[in-house]
Amino acid sequence: MSRFWGALGILIVLALSLGFASLNGSQRVTLDLGIKTLYGVPLTFIAFGGLITGMVIMLVAGVQSDLKVRRILRDRLLEEDREERSRFADRDQRELFEGGGAEN
Repeated sequence: MSRFWGALGILIVLALSLGFASLNGSQRVTLDLGIKTLYGVPLTFIAFGGLITGMVIMLVAGVQSDLKVRRILRDRLLEEDREERSRFADRDQRELFEGGGAEN
């Protein structure tokens, strides 16, 4: 059922994007970038360019945050492994075999 809602959401966003592009396709704006001014840029390029730029920024921020969380979890797992290994005196579990030696 969640695939249905995901597909429906994608279709709605796609329909809204196409509607926006068709209704504003002939609109031209002036884009002042600070260093350079662009004249007659289509409004749809500005809107979709802003959307793509925002997505890239969120991707970079998300990757940075994800790497930080993974590092914390890895350190925690290593610490737990060290604690667990220090609890057991016999790492080879020799007491399970008869005689306690290294018999095969």
